[in-house]
Amino acid sequence: MFVKPIENVTVPIGREAILECVVQNLNSYKVAWLRVDTQTILTLHNHVITKNHRVGVTRIEQKTWYLHIRDLQESDKGWYMCQINTDPMLSQVGFLNVVDVPVTVSPDILDYPTSTDMVIDENGDVSLRCAASGSPRPVITWKKENGQPIILSNGTEVSSINGETLNLTRVKRDQMGIYLCLASNGIPPSVSKRISLLVQFPPSVWIEFQLIGAYKGQKVTLECHSQAFPKSINYWTRDNGDIIPHSTKFVPEIIGDNYKVHMKLSINYLGDQDFGVYKCVSKNSQGDMEGSINVYKIPHPNQAVSTNKDKSAVHDKVDDLSYRPENNNEKDKMERLLKKDTHSGGGSNNFRSIGRKNFMRMISLHIIVFYFSRFLYFM
Repeated sequence: MFVKPIENVTVPIGREAILECVVQNLNSYKVAWLRVDTQTILTLHNHVITKNHRVGVTRIEQKTWYLHIRDLQESDKGWYMCQINTDPMLSQVGFLNVVDVPVTVSPDILDYPTSTDMVIDENGDVSLRCAASGSPRPVITWKKENGQPIILSNGTEVSSINGETLNLTRVKRDQMGIYLCLASNGIPPSVSKRISLLVQFPPSVWIEFQLIGAYKGQKVTLECHSQAFPKSINYWTRDNGDIIPHSTKFVPEIIGDNYKVHMKLSINYLGDQDFGVYKCVSKNSQGDMEGSINVYKIPHPNQAVSTNKDKSAVHDKVDDLSYRPENNNEKDKMERLLKKDTHSGGGSNNFRSIGRKNFMRMISLHIIVFYFSRFLYFM
């Protein structure tokens, strides 16, 4: 009637022991499990007879019968009998050995008191908690999901830190993100939980170029950077507060990255009415802020080049007005006059030696040159 003998088993304290009894051609006979040393009937067919709540019985069809003893104790060690109530009775025994070894249980993160997702104000303090069960007792490690360092209260940056509680003080916006709580005790698998830390703060606006010079007909792009959480509403206005809608002339663009926003406003073909002050506005539930950019008019580059050429031509003409002697004789007289005047100081007599006509011509030309130079200086 028995297909094979009962196998002896060895099980650590605290675990569950299972003894197997395989039979065939059972027909209407019953299978029972007994404790040999005490002659105690534990189970009879599908029913548990003993009052020990740790004992149970299961079967697969009418062939395989299992005796279960949960949460093993040292006193459960001994011989157990599988018996069939035939005449004469059929039975076989197996030995259960209970050993005192440390019970190992893989880690499990507890929902309480482990922290849930949190939202705090900037410059506030927060404590993230992570509780886990397991044997041996799990080690708790904190990391940031994006691989960025954790900024501790003293300003130190670390890639990871151990401990059930992670304390952060005067939290800044760049500490926002997903924090990972990892529990491990050498018994696989290790487990982890994601805890989201959100830091809310009013908008701040930063503009690199607040003055932009442009000429009529030019295309310009205004840029503005904003930071805010919760996510802000961002738009452009004119100085009078009118919101600038999207059009063929005005093309606003917003590039968002987490709590950072890059605002752009492209203005196509500047007209006279387009010069002036533009404002970028950022608003959220914590507050609002705006920044200003002044677009002022400058001359067209082509006009500036033309003006410079005209000034250069006038200077060339003035240079041509310098006095030139009419012949070699007059040139020799001028050179003797200059030499004499330099070495002797008798310049007034020497000037009389030059013809009155030539002298007056020279004075007139120098007067013309003087007034032209003053005229060009004030242009």
